[in-house]
Amino acid sequence: MTFVVKFSVTQWIYGEESLETTVKRLSKFNYDGIELKGEPKEVNVRETKQLLKKYGLEVSSICGIYTPERDLINANEKIRRNAIRYVKDCIEMAANFNAKVVIVVPSAVTKTRSMAPLDMEWNWAIESLKEVGDYGAELSVILALEALNRFETYFVNKMDQLLRLMKDVNSKNVRVMADTFHMNIEEVNLAEAIRRADKNLVHVHLSDSNRQAVGMGHIDFHSIVNALKDISYDRYLTMEFLPPAADPYIAIKGFRDVEFYDTFTRESIEFTKKIWAEVK
Repeated sequence: MTFVVKFSVTQWIYGEESLETTVKRLSKFNYDGIELKGEPKEVNVRETKQLLKKYGLEVSSICGIYTPERDLINANEKIRRNAIRYVKDCIEMAANFNAKVVIVVPSAVTKTRSMAPLDMEWNWAIESLKEVGDYGAELSVILALEALNRFETYFVNKMDQLLRLMKDVNSKNVRVMADTFHMNIEEVNLAEAIRRADKNLVHVHLSDSNRQAVGMGHIDFHSIVNALKDISYDRYLTMEFLPPAADPYIAIKGFRDVEFYDTFTRESIEFTKKIWAEVK
């Protein structure tokens, strides 16, 4: 049986370059879409739609940016309410572009210490995610919960934790995603983690063990593709590679190596398409 996937790249990894520069590159290397950065207030919907039409791309998803002020499990209720409002804004942004997925990280990225007992934070996560999940259902947008590695969050690091949280939220519009870089650090077996997610898997981020382009590290992507085909995955595969630097989040702000961007963007899709075709 043939399972058709689409390919996109997440916008935020290109730093401060213009959106037109990014979508022109993705079009050149035959991507189907772009994952827009979750900054709804910065987006001109009409102009962005025109640009995407010009280069033949669609919006695959919205990548939420979870700063300390957008922390769904913060001990401060005002911050939690702000985070909920932010996710709702991202859901509206997704609906404006007919994108089906918004990525949600339950805690702020780089928050590595708890502010309250874990069971209390878990309940805050359930409460927050139920509310945004219900809003997503109203606009036909799915929330994809993402687990980050232990160096970027203490709260949820593994697929089994994600699935437990999803089950506790109990919303048809709250599901899970896989990120191969984070999984390479946290999971014993990446392919089996994907199989455990099964039909609950609604989005995938791809980068290699060193967070560079697919094929430039030591992750066994054949086994991952095999697992994706086993669960009949037919959604987007989104590239999320980063520059080789001690702090890639800072590096991308001043990064101007267009050759790097072109090389990683091209090699990621070529390598992934080759493996997808090889695995039967």
